[in-house]
Amino acid sequence: MEESRRAQEAMKSFVREVVAGLVDEEKNVRVDGHVREQGYVLEVNVAPGDIGRVIGRGGATARALRSVVAAAAGKHRLRCELVLEDGPGRRNV
Repeated sequence: MEESRRAQEAMKSFVREVVAGLVDEEKNVRVDGHVREQGYVLEVNVAPGDIGRVIGRGGATARALRSVVAAAAGKHRLRCELVLEDGPGRRNV
């Protein structure tokens, strides 16, 4: 159980670093993790003006980010889903 918790924290930290590198307002990047039935869910919240940078043209950046997260999570034997948000209660998938 402790190993799983460490893996979850490592994933949160990793995603935060990667997303912070993509946006202008790094201080507004927040990553929250929740354990759900389907696995570990990482909710990434960025400033409304930065969501386009995280999603990318046609969703290319978001797809690439999800692929990297899935690969990293697999290394830790986690099932991980990434949800992108651009403000309280506003989601972009």
